[in-house]
Formats: sequence, C-alpha cells, structure tokens
Amino acid sequence: MSEMVSIDFEQPVSLVPGGGVAAACSTRHAWARVPAEPSRAERGALKDRIRQLLREQQAVLVAHYYVHPDLQDLAEETGGLVADSLEMARFGRDHAARTLVVAGVRFMGESAKILSPDKRVLMPDLDATCSLDLGCPAEEFSAFCDQHPDRTVLVYANTSAAVKARADWMVTSGCALDVVRALTAQGKKILWAPDRHLGDYIRRETGADLLSWEGACIVHDEFKGLELELLKEQHPDAKVLVHPESPADVIALADAVGSTAGILNAARQMDAREFIVATDTGLLHKLRTLNPGKTFIEAPTAGNGATCKSCAHCPWMAMNDLAGVVRVLETGANEVHVDPATGERARLPIARMLDFTAALKDGRSAAGIAPGIGVA
Repeated sequence: MSEMVSIDFEQPVSLVPGGGVAAACSTRHAWARVPAEPSRAERGALKDRIRQLLREQQAVLVAHYYVHPDLQDLAEETGGLVADSLEMARFGRDHAARTLVVAGVRFMGESAKILSPDKRVLMPDLDATCSLDLGCPAEEFSAFCDQHPDRTVLVYANTSAAVKARADWMVTSGCALDVVRALTAQGKKILWAPDRHLGDYIRRETGADLLSWEGACIVHDEFKGLELELLKEQHPDAKVLVHPESPADVIALADAVGSTAGILNAARQMDAREFIVATDTGLLHKLRTLNPGKTFIEAPTAGNGATCKSCAHCPWMAMNDLAGVVRVLETGANEVHVDPATGERARLPIARMLDFTAALKDGRSAAGIAPGIGVA
C-alpha cells in the first residue's frame, strides 16, 4: 500500500539581466506516493526475491544516494552501484547486464536509456520525478533558447531527455565549474538551466556571462541560512557541507561546497568529527556507513520563513521501494522508453561532457578538446 502525498511548490519567475523573464513555468502542484515501510520479515523476503530475479534475468540494480537505505545496500550487495545520476548511467552502459533497474527519479532512467539504448531499463515507479525536471518543460525551454541564439546552452543532469536534446552541453554539479571556466575562456556566453541556485553559484565562482532559467530543487531550496547559523552556534566545531543547489546564504556558510560525491569526499578527508550536511538526507546513510566515527547532522529546513515542503528528503525519491523492484522484475512493467531520435541528440551533450571530464582526469588541458567545446 502507498500513501498519496500532495506537494505545493512554486518556481519563482524573475527578471534576468538585460530585461525579460527567465522562466515561463511554475510547478504549482505535484504529488508523490510514499510506499508503506515493510516489516523486518517482509524486508528480508523482498530482498531475497530481488537477488533471485536479478540473477535469473542477468539484471543489475543501480541506486541513487537519495533512495531508501535498503535499496542502496542491496544494489552494492548484488554487484550494482550507488552513485549520482551520471555514474549510474555510465555504470549501466559498461556493465554486461542486459537489464538495468534504476532506483531514482525519471530523468535518471532516461539518462541510463540514452547511454544504453539497446538495454532494457526498468524503474520501480515511472511517476517518480524531480521539481527541476517538472519546472523546465522542453517546449518552453526551447523557446527560451531561441530567444538567445548567441549563447551556448548548458543544462544540468536533472532535466528530461528532450531538454538535453536541445542543449550543447550537459553538466553535473561536479564538473559544471570546470566546463563553464573553459567556455568562458573561449569568450562564450552561457544559457543555463534549470537550477537558479546552482546557476548563481557558477556565475559567482567563474565570473561567466550566464543567463539562467529560474528553477529550483524542492529539497535544497528549503535550507535556511539563518537557521543554519543558529545550528552552527550549537555545534561550533562542526564543518558545514553544502550542495550547490542550495540558496546563496546557505552556501556562504559552507566549509565545503560540492556534489554528492564531493560531499562524500569532503567528509572523508576533513579531520573534523562532526558535520552539518545541507543536502537530501538520503545521503546521510552513505556518509555514516563510510565514516563510522563521525557524526552527521541534518541542516535545517524548518524555522524562520520555512514551509518545509520536503523536509530535506525528496518525496519522489521516496517512491522507490523493494516491492517496486520486485514488481518490475516479475512483470517487466515500468520500462523506460526514449524516442530514438531524441536519445541520439541528447547523447551528444552528455558525450561532450564525458570527453571533457576524461581529458581533465588524464591530465590533459581542456584546450586539448577545444574543437568539442563550442556549440553543436
């Protein structure tokens, strides 16, 4: 059984530099199903059934850091992966499995299908979505791009296949600064979508001429700088780890700003014993598993000016559960499909980013792939 939860969330519309409006859409109302928590006995039986089905179907389970700990643990126990959205898709592409079960939200399943068009991609619930994706409809975003043909279009991973297909680049929070710095060095002006907080962070850090769509993550948008300051006073020795989808006043209080992987690395490398974490609380499971001697505290979403629409956990990520994995493996339901032409076009900005990050990892200058940096 699942409980239906309604979510009210308005994407603000604001003026952009030079005049005009940066966004044309508000996700004023959405909903999510919250699966019932199984008993210990039910949990064990579901896990055993999933292990059996994965073996029989030569399938692999990949899970995002924000889904239920049961799914994270099971993915790793069965030879799958817990990671961010791009690593999930890349792992699935390179894995020998013919079926990928993606525990996350819909754009993650689409990304997996884009990189593995010949594989079957299943999701526990196809209605699991993302406020950034909802708030950036492809047709309206394409019209926005058409209004600014002189700009190189960068989109965040948290977008639909159709939005990616309209872009020149796709980036993650882990590589966005490097890509934008490279483009800025070439004199490129940037059109960014959809997260306004991440866009503002990129602009501040790089000095880029960056025009942003006005979207926001329902989780990170709720963190409060004032309340975080008060929490820091209670924990003066704690280091603050912040995802860059958070508001600027929260980022300003951070000891480290980074993607999910960046936050994990910072927690491991810093010598502090206590951390305040401003990202989805789903990441705390992995943080605590990898750092058993350290304490991790949730950054506040309540307090002055709060609405606590998500309370630091994505309601759509919560739609993933063990029973859903069993159901799709038994029935083949919830298969992800991406129009082949859209998928082929969306693969280009993803491949461009992968080539860029591979060059940096290998120690090659971004200038070494300069022909691939410009618009498609």
